[in-house]
Amino acid sequence: MAIVWIIIGLVVGAGVAVWLTTGMLRNKLLARSQQVLKDAEEKGEVLKKEKELQAKERFLQLKSEYDKKVSEQNGKLREQENKLKQREQTLSQKVDELQKKSNELKGVSENLNKQIEALHTRQAEVEKVYKESVDKLEHIAGMTAEEAKQQLVEALTEEARAEASTAIVDIMEEAKITAAEQAKKVVIQSIQRTATETAVENTVSVFNLENEEVKGRIIGREGRNIRTLENLTGVEIIIDDSPDAIIISGFDPVRREIARLSLHKLVTDGRIHPARIEEVVAKTRRQIEQDINEVGKRTCIDLGILNLNHELVRMVGRMKYRSSYGQNLLQHSREVANLAATMASELGLNPKMAKRAGLLHDIGKVPDTDPELPHAIFGMRLAEKYKEHPDICNAIGAHHDEMEMTNLISPIIQVADAISGARPGARREVVEAYINRLKKLEDMAMAYPGVVKTYAIQAGRELRVIVGADKVSDTEATKLSYDLSRQIQSEMTYPGQIKVTVIRETRSVNYAK
Repeated sequence: MAIVWIIIGLVVGAGVAVWLTTGMLRNKLLARSQQVLKDAEEKGEVLKKEKELQAKERFLQLKSEYDKKVSEQNGKLREQENKLKQREQTLSQKVDELQKKSNELKGVSENLNKQIEALHTRQAEVEKVYKESVDKLEHIAGMTAEEAKQQLVEALTEEARAEASTAIVDIMEEAKITAAEQAKKVVIQSIQRTATETAVENTVSVFNLENEEVKGRIIGREGRNIRTLENLTGVEIIIDDSPDAIIISGFDPVRREIARLSLHKLVTDGRIHPARIEEVVAKTRRQIEQDINEVGKRTCIDLGILNLNHELVRMVGRMKYRSSYGQNLLQHSREVANLAATMASELGLNPKMAKRAGLLHDIGKVPDTDPELPHAIFGMRLAEKYKEHPDICNAIGAHHDEMEMTNLISPIIQVADAISGARPGARREVVEAYINRLKKLEDMAMAYPGVVKTYAIQAGRELRVIVGADKVSDTEATKLSYDLSRQIQSEMTYPGQIKVTVIRETRSVNYAK
């Protein structure tokens, strides 16, 4: 029991000690907090005074700056006032000067009015004298002034008409001679400055073989290889008794070239069967398409033609595999472009536009589809579709006179096309068609009355017609030459031009006995 009381006493003592300690700490903390508050108040007062001082300094600084700006503005206003005063003085001086000049002009005006009145008086006197003179002349001549004037005008008009007619005839003759000479000069210079090539394209290609055994492998079992190749390329492969050669026939040069290259690859590789043929033909077709694009781009670069639509570039490349009357279309178009550019330069026109139109003039011959329109009109539609210049479109559509020409580039393209197609060696013509054309020329001339004989000479480029002197007069011979040339132009197709010469001769025969 005593132990319990001891423990309780100890606990109570410890509690008292803790309470005393806590009270002491509380007092110390209160004292510390009061000291901190006091220090803070003192610092706040110091900061407040400092801020007030800074605010006063800033106010004084802003006030000085404002006073400075106000003084500057006042100075500027004074300067402007001075300038305005000077201008006012200047204007007042000018007003005074104008007033003086106005007074002077008034004096001059009064003098002029007096002179005008004197002139009017003098004019009235002159008119009176003129009228009296006219009356005397009319009395002496027996006609009025209007009648005399009319007779004089009529005489002068007749004389002027006669002189004008003579002058017009002389000018027209001189213009014809000069124009013909200049045209010949331009054409000859253009031809001389343009390099030409002869063409050897036709409708068949010959594929040479190393030996006759390859023919059997190309034909295949029951002809399956050759049928596959013909179906894929669209050409006819002729294997006959020709030694070591196969003929590839077709009107599309691109297809013939695909077939020839495919045969070459198959024979070189040695593996010839339908599956391999399909693979090789597909690769060759892609290769030909790439070659077409490259040829088109290279042609445009060589001719200096820029910004041409890629579809038109591809069609230019297709020209390499197209021929017309045995003349390669790409070579023909390049030649026309160079000729047209040279002529345009000689005539002071745009050579770049002429060269572009010359290259594209036969673009309607190489379409992807078979159009029903003439190639000139179809080519013009293609050029319009791909945003070519209207003058170029007109030159393409009018180079065979299928539409009206609207600019000077169009006749240049027509002439260059005729020169390129008509030059020797440019085109090959079947002998039978050539003979028929000559015969048709002669028969056409013989159908006219009074014609005795006809001769087609110079490879059909000149037609000489001999008429009877007793049946046809000189005037009728001239008309016959004109009518026959118009008929040939409208009914026949031919390269270049045909000269029609009508000969009328009179023979006087006598015999000395």
